[in-house]
Amino acid sequence: MNIKSLLLGSAAALAVVSGAQAADAIVAAEPEPMEYVRVCDAFGTGYFYIPGTETCLKISGSVRAQLNWGYDNNTDTSDWDARTRGLVQFDAKNDSEVGTISSTVVFYAWGEEDGTNSAFQLDEASISVGGFKVGYFYNYWDSGLAGETDSLGSNLINSIGYEYASDAFKVGVFVDELHASAAGETDGVGIEGQVSATFGPVTAYLLGAYDFAREDGAVRAIVEAEVGPGTLGVAAVYSTGANQYYDASEWTVAASYAAKLTDKLTLTPGAQYWWNYGTVGEGFANVDAWKAGVTLDYAIASGLDAKVSVQYADTDAAGDDGSWGGYFRLQRSF
Repeated sequence: MNIKSLLLGSAAALAVVSGAQAADAIVAAEPEPMEYVRVCDAFGTGYFYIPGTETCLKISGSVRAQLNWGYDNNTDTSDWDARTRGLVQFDAKNDSEVGTISSTVVFYAWGEEDGTNSAFQLDEASISVGGFKVGYFYNYWDSGLAGETDSLGSNLINSIGYEYASDAFKVGVFVDELHASAAGETDGVGIEGQVSATFGPVTAYLLGAYDFAREDGAVRAIVEAEVGPGTLGVAAVYSTGANQYYDASEWTVAASYAAKLTDKLTLTPGAQYWWNYGTVGEGFANVDAWKAGVTLDYAIASGLDAKVSVQYADTDAAGDDGSWGGYFRLQRSF
């Protein structure tokens, strides 16, 4: 066998082996196409499509660190405590043959000053279709004036109702489940309705509610107007008797002015006066009270805000020399 024959034989052998390996080669499957999260701009900023659906989801929330303080002139004692809160909110929306369907779920928990943590609590869970809304949420009474001085009522309850809104006009009616506030009482039903309208720089709200179990109700009016560098707000509440919508006093008036000093700094002084403050049995006490204070809001950066509140409260009850209170708050919102 000469060298030429040896080379030809080796080449033939390699060709056979290579053909066999090529026949047995494993071809890798192409990867499945990945579905990336898509931005949903149909309902405002922050929404994205849940993969595989036409539902838009927005996740938001806040972390709040707060230092509360108080001083009681009657006992000449002071106190302070630190609290931290975490809150997360989920908003889901989609268009349908019956209109836009919306749902909101909010949870929060507190970290207490003694080192313990509260369990997560349901702060809101609601469904809205068009103007209809049902679920567990803050009702009309939870809104108030700018600042931290006024107290004009607040309810977090199960409710169902409808609100109609146009460019400058809103009207809504809700039926609420009202829980017993004292031993021996039973849960009841209430109804509330609010009308609001905007006329140029002025917005007015008229709210009325009736507690059927206690056979008493309350009426509240709020007017806000753009005045100078800020917003002036005035409010008044009348209650026929202690009820689940408003039971702080028979009458009260309040006012605040949110002065926007710079793009980042807002200063809000406020005051409130109560006639027949507090309850005695099913009626109101023959005591008047007042409160005054100031709130300072500062936008440190996008999503980071600081708030300082200083308040003084007093009544004309015998032996009451008033008390101071307030807090410093740092909040990161996202």
